[in-house]
Amino acid sequence: MDFGRVITAMVTPFDEELQVDWSQAKRLIDYLIEEQQSDSLVICGTTGESPTLTEEEKLGLFKLAVEQAQGRCKIIAGTGSYDTAHTIHLTQAAEKIGVDGVLLVAPYYNRPSQDGIYEHFKSAAQATKLPVMLYNIPSRTGITVSASTTLKLAELPNVVATKEAHSDFDLISELTGKAPDGFKVYSGDDILTLPMLSVGAYGIVSVASHVIGKEMQQMVRSFVGGEVQKAVEWHARLRPIFNGLFNCPHRVPNPVPVKYALGLRGVPVGGVRLPLVSATEEEGRFITALFQK
Repeated sequence: MDFGRVITAMVTPFDEELQVDWSQAKRLIDYLIEEQQSDSLVICGTTGESPTLTEEEKLGLFKLAVEQAQGRCKIIAGTGSYDTAHTIHLTQAAEKIGVDGVLLVAPYYNRPSQDGIYEHFKSAAQATKLPVMLYNIPSRTGITVSASTTLKLAELPNVVATKEAHSDFDLISELTGKAPDGFKVYSGDDILTLPMLSVGAYGIVSVASHVIGKEMQQMVRSFVGGEVQKAVEWHARLRPIFNGLFNCPHRVPNPVPVKYALGLRGVPVGGVRLPLVSATEEEGRFITALFQK
């Protein structure tokens, strides 16, 4: 399974009552495919505010995404959690709906050992025929999935990729150097897209691609096509937006800034659910300025 080079971790649109805006979700999917050139969409990942979505909402969003995409891009369901049994349950439900793959985050909060991490992912992968992308994000989960654990998991036939959201390039290099043929490493941090490509990563699971997806495709294609200097120029041009969406005043958490930025682009997706809060006026001015430079 090839999920493509630029994957968007899609936000979840909400209405004024902070209920899922199903109509706007359809429009957002079309916009990300047609205007921002996303190769795949992650539905109900952290950027989609998965911690505050009900299971019914998640399954509804998986179904809507599959039906709306109509094969124009791959749909990856975020079905991972810190509970192995529930991860399996949600993954199997997503498989019945017809998604193209699943994203399984490392178990957060309960901080298992490497053996526990391996058994968690293995149990979930063996419970489905879907392609599995692992997700290693130490800053949010409190644990790091070691290179040896990921490489061991990569031996499972349907574990096809990993999203690595950190800056440990030694770990990344070990993965890209030792992974079996066909196993793909993705950056999970927009600003690190080009640096990770340089050590063998395949692509990016992105937040910024909501608003600069076409440009990110150009950067990645330039690098893959051997036009390294052109890729570097794209990176320099996009770097203020990469940084700005994650370094607003007061360190506003994702997806608050990108939801605000989508509104600036004429794609309103509503606010965020507590415990997140919407951007302040100061933060809004900062985000607006990113796109006026």
